[in-house]
Amino acid sequence: MLSAFFSAFRTPDLRKKLLFTVAIIGVYRLGATLPSPGVSFGNVQKCLDTIQTDGVLSLLNLFSGGALLSLSVFALGIMPYITASIILQLLTVVIPRLEQLRKEGQSGQAKITQYTRYLTLGLGVLQASAFVALARSGQLFNNQCDNFPIVPENTGLPMWLTLTVLVITMTAGTGVVMWLGELITDRGVGNGMSVLIFTSIAARLPGEGWSIKTSKGWGMFFLVILLVLVVISLVVFIEQAQRRIPVQYAKRMIGRRMYGGTSTYIPLKVNQAGVIPVIFASSLLYLPQLALQFFDQNNPGDVQAWIQNNLVSPSSPTHIIAYFLLIIFFTYFYVSITFNPTEVADNMKKYGGFVPGIRPGKPTADYLDFILSRITLPGAFYLGLISILPNFFFIWLDNQQYQNFPFGGTAVLIMVGVGLETVKQIESQLMQRNYEGFLR
Repeated sequence: MLSAFFSAFRTPDLRKKLLFTVAIIGVYRLGATLPSPGVSFGNVQKCLDTIQTDGVLSLLNLFSGGALLSLSVFALGIMPYITASIILQLLTVVIPRLEQLRKEGQSGQAKITQYTRYLTLGLGVLQASAFVALARSGQLFNNQCDNFPIVPENTGLPMWLTLTVLVITMTAGTGVVMWLGELITDRGVGNGMSVLIFTSIAARLPGEGWSIKTSKGWGMFFLVILLVLVVISLVVFIEQAQRRIPVQYAKRMIGRRMYGGTSTYIPLKVNQAGVIPVIFASSLLYLPQLALQFFDQNNPGDVQAWIQNNLVSPSSPTHIIAYFLLIIFFTYFYVSITFNPTEVADNMKKYGGFVPGIRPGKPTADYLDFILSRITLPGAFYLGLISILPNFFFIWLDNQQYQNFPFGGTAVLIMVGVGLETVKQIESQLMQRNYEGFLR
């Protein structure tokens, strides 16, 4: 593997792509640490040293590499683009115009990408306004930083102007992050948006690991590292697992030439939904926490106490079970939307393909649906088990700051998935030049 890396750097054009990707990552991390205008950097550091965050805000802060709670220029990170992509992907099923664009090939996909960019900027304005409002009210830091105002009022400018500039800066930062990701996709190693998320999560690893060592000692630190290696091995194994449906294409005479007669397969991954169900479930579980903001914080009632102890607390068995069941539900839901067995069967029939032993048309669609439902169940359980790992780490380490930390759950799923895909991208570049690949 190391020899393959050396071979990649010895290839001039591939070396340029790798160095360009590293340069873009450096610019991205610089923007993630650069404070936005009007934000008190000193008060932010004091807050981050004292607060404990949980829920979806902690997850979003993880995706932004710690930039969200700092209200930096790239505070929103790539999450508005991911949200816009998911929304357009779901709308494709219900809006005929978008479905028609998707079937038009490259030109239609370019149009959908343009819609995604516009929606990203719109979501950026909404999310920036929401996070700035939460920071002003103290709820972004769980009301633990009232003595350290993040956006001080003694800036010499009207507060409305300061807040407006802050929202515009964070929205513009989202547009720049989206542009940087597309640059990596076009001129770098590919998968630009995924690489930026990988970078954000990886940037948190040293700090989180050192905090475990500081609070629990070297023994616990090495034990956590060992468990991390086991989890990563399991994730790699499942992410690579797939069910291959054999497909045979009949021979066809077109003009004076014979086509077809080849054998191939349809790869159905065990984890067909990726990390999307985890994001959906995390967002839905944030609603009870959001509802608590409408209650009297100084005089909590029975309903508020039950919600806090059972639905909001990450160590609660009710919270863990609800999180697990929601992930299973959204896994089936998302797979049913993104993979259409009827459409796949019709395309196979159109080009003379068939599954051996299965009649073309509806029987093939029913067979694909049966196989997909069978392999989605272990994939859903796998997603659920990996995602609730941080909750058990939270109970085990007895510290709330370890919920959603980068050694488990969503972070590992994203990092391993992006890492495998990037390795495949570089390997394909090497195979074109007759070099030995990464994976042996």
